[in-house]
Amino acid sequence: MSTYPYNTAAWQALRAAKLSADPLCEACIRREVVEQAKVVDHIIAIAKGGDPFPPLSGLMAMCEPCHNAKTNAVDHPNASGFRRALKGYDVDGNPIDPDGWEPAAFASRASTGLVPAGDTNKDLVLKLPNQEGELWV
Repeated sequence: MSTYPYNTAAWQALRAAKLSADPLCEACIRREVVEQAKVVDHIIAIAKGGDPFPPLSGLMAMCEPCHNAKTNAVDHPNASGFRRALKGYDVDGNPIDPDGWEPAAFASRASTGLVPAGDTNKDLVLKLPNQEGELWV
């Protein structure tokens, strides 16, 4: 952390302000885990055009494991772009990543819930010999 802007007094003040405002890891909170934030992350990396000194809303307080996962998935120059920035799900089963699912990712797999999702229902039911099986178990 010895390169610009991290070696400036302005960054140290901004970092302290963010950690004071949000002392817990923002990614962990979305998973309902309480973890102390020790790192302040630029939501949009400086190398990708982000402001070196953004407002507090442009920063994210994170624990080291969450910061490392986000940096490797999104900010790193060799990042593929196919991994989620923030891993895990909230208590409702939704991804905690603010980008969530790609809007068209499952467009071809639309389901009305009236019929099985695939071509067959053999994995959905257990039909015993000489007995009728229910379509939905």
